Amino acid sequence: MSFPQNGLDRRTALMAAAGLAAMSGIAQAQTSASDEIIDLWPGTPPGGTGAKITRRIEDQSKDPAKPDRWVTGIDRPVLVVRRPARPNGAAMLVVPGGGYGFLSYDNEGTSQAAWLNARGITAFILLYRLPGEGWSGRQDVPLQDAQRAMRIIRDQSVHFAVSKDRIGVMGFSAGGHLAGSLATRHGEKVYTAVDAADRQSARPDIAALVYPVVSLDAPFTHGGSRDNLLGSGADVALRRARSVEMRVNAETPPVFLVHATDDGLVPPANSIALFQAMEAAKRPVAMHIFEDGGHGFGTRLPRTMQASAWPDLLMTFAARHGLIPA
Repeated sequence: MSFPQNGLDRRTALMAAAGLAAMSGIAQAQTSASDEIIDLWPGTPPGGTGAKITRRIEDQSKDPAKPDRWVTGIDRPVLVVRRPARPNGAAMLVVPGGGYGFLSYDNEGTSQAAWLNARGITAFILLYRLPGEGWSGRQDVPLQDAQRAMRIIRDQSVHFAVSKDRIGVMGFSAGGHLAGSLATRHGEKVYTAVDAADRQSARPDIAALVYPVVSLDAPFTHGGSRDNLLGSGADVALRRARSVEMRVNAETPPVFLVHATDDGLVPPANSIALFQAMEAAKRPVAMHIFEDGGHGFGTRLPRTMQASAWPDLLMTFAARHGLIPA
């Protein structure tokens, strides 16, 4: 989505995320015939209940040349592969946000893939299932898709021309929570293996979390993301078990954090909590909190705003930890 100038557009959208599923107008498909699409599951994904799930795409943009599509109705989770002209062997699983109620496909998906491709990195946009759309075991449905996606990328690494040990994950807002959950819960069994790909590790080699939702229990949590993932009224044990900062351990990969002080939707305290947990566990971590940028800025910030520096800082971090050539 386009980043909001006053913070209200994104705020309103996320608070009403569940309501988006009721909208009926379809602007345009979010993929084209030329896109390389990888199905995550050979049949019905885990937790299928037979609920009718209908794909809907709402374009928020007034410029046809610059779509800003929000996607709901994910009955078929997939990877959309975007390959660079000159691949350097690195890959990034890109996880759009949307409060676990929709996916911000362009602002936090296709636009991210474009700048990653320009730097030689193969991008895999994850269209993951939304937990409130009729799946059983809703609290682990997005993580099932994220784990499976990472395993498929590794299993087909030769086909994708990527190195198995140079695959990162990058998530935004609630997608940052999912990317952080993958980084901290990659070894947790949340689904039954379906084929040989599931013998691969789901651990990302680095995790980049941009204005992420981190805690689902602390006072600074984003309540909409929490309730969309866990359901309303989730008990303390469930909220803490799905809080990223509570799950850091010796196997957590290096983490890169980005936030803006003026984020009026997901407070920077989320990133700070994860930074402190990483430090306590003596795991590699970098955090950048900028004075301005708001929430939902993606890569579309003007250079006059401080948070626009984050992609270059991430590349420095990625090179430091071996994802890309120095």
